[in-house]
Amino acid sequence: MALAALALPLFAQEAPAEEEALAAVEEFLAGLDYQTGLIEVADGVASLNVPETFCFLGPEDAQSVLEDLWGNPPDDTVLGMLFPAGVSPDEMEAWGVVVTYEEDGYVDDGDAAKIDYAELLEQMQSDTEASNEFRRENGYEEVALVGWAAEPRYAPEEKKLYWAKNLRFGNAEENTLNYDVRVLGRKGVLVMRAVASINQLGDIRTGMDDVMAFVDFNEGYRYSDFNPDIDEVAAYGIGALIAGKVAAKVGLLKGLTLFLAKFWKIIALAAVGLLGFLKKMFAGKLGENDPREVS
Repeated sequence: MALAALALPLFAQEAPAEEEALAAVEEFLAGLDYQTGLIEVADGVASLNVPETFCFLGPEDAQSVLEDLWGNPPDDTVLGMLFPAGVSPDEMEAWGVVVTYEEDGYVDDGDAAKIDYAELLEQMQSDTEASNEFRRENGYEEVALVGWAAEPRYAPEEKKLYWAKNLRFGNAEENTLNYDVRVLGRKGVLVMRAVASINQLGDIRTGMDDVMAFVDFNEGYRYSDFNPDIDEVAAYGIGALIAGKVAAKVGLLKGLTLFLAKFWKIIALAAVGLLGFLKKMFAGKLGENDPREVS
């Protein structure tokens, strides 16, 4: 059951039953199909050998979490999500890794050592501000790119690119972290984005190192398999991968690479006066002085 659908009948009632609301949320979470082991994505282009310390949600469940639970715009490019084992997506310490694949061709990494990341950040901040018109028109909070949470770095031997952004959504007291990894392949780029709170940067950095150890392109699709005689070359390099300027230039800002802050249900359920329900649901998860506590 989608939480967005749950919200409508709740708003129509003056005193909805806390037990029914709790049951609906629990039903949503219980319906998620977590997977481990060898999982192929992007029609066999890449594989994730998910250990017991993580779990994977397929495309449909991943989109439900992103859109209905965390409040993101729809995105049909999502191939799945990875979560640390034993942590529910509704918990305050939860974080997830969104997996997508961009088949734009072989990305030449020759510009990696020449990029001015301070200048690139200014360009990205300008592009992010420009995307807010779309967000406002579609009922989403505005977003500000505060700065690098981790400056970009490229590992040429592994063909992996890392960086992290510090984002502020609306008037949220706590900023959001997007920790990005790109794995370069023969025909495109595997995109891994961790979504969390900014104060989880240390945990995410460690967790993403673990994730990258069990994610790789399959034989025939690796960067080293590139054949210049038959394969296409992408029209951009490493700098554009970080900035996302290619998508912006072709009018794809609505396919935002920025994910909204989590805990959508706090807003939806609080609006119908379920303060007792919220206190029950988040008992032990929100501290008395946590800025996200609803009172």
